[in-house]
Amino acid sequence: MIKKVIYLVALLLATVWQHAEAQTFYNVLKYGGKNDSTGTNTKAIAKAIDAASAKGGGTIYFPAGKYITGPIHFKSNITLFIDAGAELHFSDNFDDYLPMVESRWEGTAVTNFSPLLYANGAENIAIVGRGTIDGHGKKWWGYSEVEVKKQQEDSKWQVEFKRLNANVVAPDLPGWIERGFLRPPFIQFLHCKNVQIKDIKIQNSPFWTINPQYCDNVTVDGVTIDNPPSPNTDGINPESCSNVHIANCHISVGDDCITIKSGKDRSGRQINVPAENYTITNCTMLRGHGGVVIGSEMSGGVKNIVISNCIFDGTDRGIRLKTARGRGGVVENIRVSNIVMRGIRDQAIVMDMQYAKTDLEPVSERTPQFKNIFISDMTGSTNRVGLLRGLAEMPIENVHFNNINMEAKGGFSLENATKVAFHQVQVDVKDEPLIKAKNVSILEIQGIQNFTPVADRPMIVLEQVKQANIQQNFPSAGTKTFLELIGAENAGIFVHGNNFSQVGQVTVGDASAVTQSNNIERKK
Repeated sequence: MIKKVIYLVALLLATVWQHAEAQTFYNVLKYGGKNDSTGTNTKAIAKAIDAASAKGGGTIYFPAGKYITGPIHFKSNITLFIDAGAELHFSDNFDDYLPMVESRWEGTAVTNFSPLLYANGAENIAIVGRGTIDGHGKKWWGYSEVEVKKQQEDSKWQVEFKRLNANVVAPDLPGWIERGFLRPPFIQFLHCKNVQIKDIKIQNSPFWTINPQYCDNVTVDGVTIDNPPSPNTDGINPESCSNVHIANCHISVGDDCITIKSGKDRSGRQINVPAENYTITNCTMLRGHGGVVIGSEMSGGVKNIVISNCIFDGTDRGIRLKTARGRGGVVENIRVSNIVMRGIRDQAIVMDMQYAKTDLEPVSERTPQFKNIFISDMTGSTNRVGLLRGLAEMPIENVHFNNINMEAKGGFSLENATKVAFHQVQVDVKDEPLIKAKNVSILEIQGIQNFTPVADRPMIVLEQVKQANIQQNFPSAGTKTFLELIGAENAGIFVHGNNFSQVGQVTVGDASAVTQSNNIERKK
């Protein structure tokens, strides 16, 4: 009897569960959708979303097949489930993305074409499944900034954009207001909470691919993004968001793979929403201008970022921080660790505050800052390992390099920085000194090594450097000169506890600022 009761209860629960499951899944085919590449599914998908929303939410289900659609607008508690074998192909008819909606474009608040997948003010939304979404971006790419400038007359879409964005001035979008045409992001969620994008493949984005704005608790996991060489088709760009988790993604795109932003110049400072608490882990990046990039639009600030366990294979740059005078904002508390880089075309690490050419100006809200940046456990090959270039009025502050092992043509170039430390950094440099520093204060160099020294290149070059501590180094055989001092403005250079038994000469240049006390000098 007891067994029979248990069986009946289990059967009842299973029936209830199945009924609940049937109620929470909304198959687009039942709402007039077609998965045979005919017609358009925009209205059918909207009907399914409305039906689910009326019941408090649910999962919009796309079984295998090929769907043509225009933009999809989310409501709260909606999940798109794109099953294995299902493909969503988005229309390249620009009129389908009207009326224009609230958006943000390269850090400037605008009213623009609807993104292909869009939400504003929603909660608990998701895109999941093993299917594919294709943005058919080729037609949009023809309207990139370079191409549009060749036109003689404004298109009807440009006229509409200008009508809706009278408050946007030329400095906000230079080159676009005069003859602007703003392509929409593929996925842009604004002011949303609890966002998940998982497992899907995304390709051929018109512009930036995954671009949440002002969102909280965003997870992008197991996503593949494949954009061919194309203008501004960045991979994942969470902008002015909080609590973002990016993991297990595979990215190959026409611009930066992953970027962290928080608004541009005047518009970004007015809105003033930072990007904070991001983790990026277990990702591979193949094609892109940068692997993980912060900026250049960072006027609201960027803080508390962890990047770990990633591979950059063939990107133009690896980790890149970029900004310029006029941006404002503070980038701080950045941790990068366990990184493999191979065949990086330009620099493995970039921290550039002179991304745009500007003139010296007093410190103000327009002045950006980089500080508290720690990079460790990195290996691979590149053209140059590191470029750090601060502003004369705002040096880069508190940067540490630990346990670095690279092959490169050039080592580290530092300018306008303070509190920079190198610990256990080995770079087999082919053409240049391992470290060149100009206008740097409080510099620590400990345990550096180059096993491929060049006879006419010193290991370290200092110019206008104040308070340098150089210790516990053991340069390899063939190192003709360890330290070159340029000019008479170096001060407080302490060289001690080193083993120079294989060095031809310890210093060249004006060594009046150098105090030496080394364990082993080269025998005369």
